[in-house]
Amino acid sequence: MTREGPLHRRLEAVARDLESRFLGRSEVIRCMLVAALAGEHLVLIGPPGTAKSALARTFSRLCDAQYFEYLLTRFTEPNELFGPVDIAAFREGTYRRKTAGMMPEGEIVFLDEVFKSNSAILNSLLTLLNERRYVAGGVSMKVPLITAIGASNEVPADADLAAIFDRFLLRVRADYLDAFHFQDLLQRGWELEAQLTTDAKLTPLVSGDELRAAHKALARETRFDDAFLNAYRGLVLQIRAEGIGLSDRRVVKLLKLCAASAYLDGRSVPDASDLFLLKHVWNAEDQAAILESLVQPILEAHYREHPEARRLGAAAVGIPAIEAEIERVRTVLAGSNALSDVQLFSQLKLLGELKGALASQSDPKARDLAGRVDALLDAAFKGGRFGAL
Repeated sequence: MTREGPLHRRLEAVARDLESRFLGRSEVIRCMLVAALAGEHLVLIGPPGTAKSALARTFSRLCDAQYFEYLLTRFTEPNELFGPVDIAAFREGTYRRKTAGMMPEGEIVFLDEVFKSNSAILNSLLTLLNERRYVAGGVSMKVPLITAIGASNEVPADADLAAIFDRFLLRVRADYLDAFHFQDLLQRGWELEAQLTTDAKLTPLVSGDELRAAHKALARETRFDDAFLNAYRGLVLQIRAEGIGLSDRRVVKLLKLCAASAYLDGRSVPDASDLFLLKHVWNAEDQAAILESLVQPILEAHYREHPEARRLGAAAVGIPAIEAEIERVRTVLAGSNALSDVQLFSQLKLLGELKGALASQSDPKARDLAGRVDALLDAAFKGGRFGAL
């Protein structure tokens, strides 16, 4: 696809390209595009080796945006992010930094281990992320930042980090893939490794200027009808009733994200499907399950009425792959060799993952396959026979 046609169509192509490269990351990718369109930031929480930096880097290349990436530690110095002091200017009595190629000139920024930075870095980051300005030597410069993507292995527990955590409106888990993705993981991971090694060229589909222009267009073109606002209000009140902090500022900003989600689908009016974003507003990881239980029923009710609107993503595992994996598990369980407790547990865990994957499928065959999974689980727990299943 070339850089022609409506922006939302080209962003769809960006999503498809990313989903084809990064298995099982459809919702993460959707959140990244929403944040970029709305001019907000998100943080990815998860263990090392889940392709967080590769995803951000590839996203920036497809968006033809100036990219800046850095791994932060408590020893990181300001010049590593914001550029060295301009010595020539300093000798003449002017304090400024050489910002070329540094964070103040980045459009898409990836900050790895963002919560491990020191106070000198954090103070500058707060202003840059929130106000799109960098201040040095009493001089304030406007920065072209579109979105910042943070990454961390864990949620910050230190109260001093609450302010920087709050700047990341969306908090998205990036975990290891479920076991049934393993075969595709090897194939796509190897292909991605080859592309990185050869520095394969990507064709940009959108520009940074277009994304910044979209920030203003959202406010001008989006309409919120009463049905959406009532559903949104009810969900926010439920979230707060569960003890999950959601400030008035974040409530308003989340409307902008819902508008961006609707824009990605070519809609000017957000609907219930855009409320999936509220699954990613947790302040502690144990709140994610609570948000899932509040938001998912609303999404499922919407998709029952509008099945064509269900978003599975190009990388969603298909029915044939799930069926093949179920058969593989049945073969293992029915084998002549006795399984150890660890081996049996791993197969039962895999069956649970398969059942969860089937729950998101709209294919009529999914119900039959879910029944086969239940039968295998029942036989395993009762110590029964698997050959006839």
